[in-house]
Amino acid sequence: MPKRYIKSLKNTGISPYIWSVFSILPFYFIFESSSNSEIIVGILLTILFFISYRFAFISKGWSVYLWTCILISISITMTILFHYVYFAFYIAYFNGNIKDRFAFITLYIVHLVSTTISINYNVVLQEQLFLKQIPFIIIIWISVILLPFNIYNRKKQGQLEEQLEDANKRISELVKQEERQRIARDLHDTLGQKLSLIGLKSDLARKLIYKDPEQARSELKDVQQTARTALNEVRKMVSQMRGIRLKEEIVCVKQILEAAQINFVSEQEVTLTNVSLFVENILSMCMKEAVTNVVKHSGASSCYITIQQSWNEIVITVRDDGIGIVADDDLAKGNGLLGMKERLEFVNGRLEIIAQEGTTIIIKVPNVIKQTDREELR
Repeated sequence: MPKRYIKSLKNTGISPYIWSVFSILPFYFIFESSSNSEIIVGILLTILFFISYRFAFISKGWSVYLWTCILISISITMTILFHYVYFAFYIAYFNGNIKDRFAFITLYIVHLVSTTISINYNVVLQEQLFLKQIPFIIIIWISVILLPFNIYNRKKQGQLEEQLEDANKRISELVKQEERQRIARDLHDTLGQKLSLIGLKSDLARKLIYKDPEQARSELKDVQQTARTALNEVRKMVSQMRGIRLKEEIVCVKQILEAAQINFVSEQEVTLTNVSLFVENILSMCMKEAVTNVVKHSGASSCYITIQQSWNEIVITVRDDGIGIVADDDLAKGNGLLGMKERLEFVNGRLEIIAQEGTTIIIKVPNVIKQTDREELR
């Protein structure tokens, strides 16, 4: 709590000093009056204003209208009797903190109209004390117009940022949960069957060890081979979980294409910035799947890969000069395309396929980075 208070003090800047001046200033105008009764009324109105101001901030529902109307009434009275218009600044600040849009617009209009009328009234009367303040009064009047909207929009932006942060946290938790489920499925599919097979063959070997030793040795060899296969699959799964950077995947893709005697063409080196390992891993898997399709199905002589990062998205294009997609059924059959689409859905990405002079696969994902980094990319 003390740290939060100190942090809030650092963020306030010179505003506490401005409020202090505005709080002391009404007494100067009050004591300018010649009548003791006016001085007493002015002091009571000032005290009542600050008490009402406090209650206005902690009020809810219809009481917001009540306290704001009291504040506006006191402000008009102080403007007419003592030529003190600066309470309008307090009310403008309070109006900006009203959350309900209808209440904000209603009270904003009432305050603006009443302040304008009270200022014009004093201008018509040509009061000398009031006319001396004209430059400051104009500033206060402009503040009454602009300050509430500035504060209201800033509060709304803060709320939206908090909601976005909460949504990102929920998405992160959902991604983790989905990843756990995927790992559980992979472990079940990879190890479940093989461990069951190892158990069955081990029981069979135990029963045959005296009756048919040769058959028992054969079963034990199968157990050994199955265990090695399961171990290799687990190692492969773990390496995939660790993730791979796009730059590393490009090297593997180049080796795959060279082995298939397909010319690899890339315009520039990969230079992604501020991209999470999770997103980059998905892009790597999708690009590798697209290149695998080129090797298996395209009959191409060249494969062109471009990677572009802008301030709002990352685009990977994999193009070949092969036979292309022969029919629409090729999309439904899959060739890994369905898996690519499912992976991209995790990061709100999309897959585009163009069948013209070969096949072009375009992989797009949003580029979620900080605002300062967006400006650098621009």
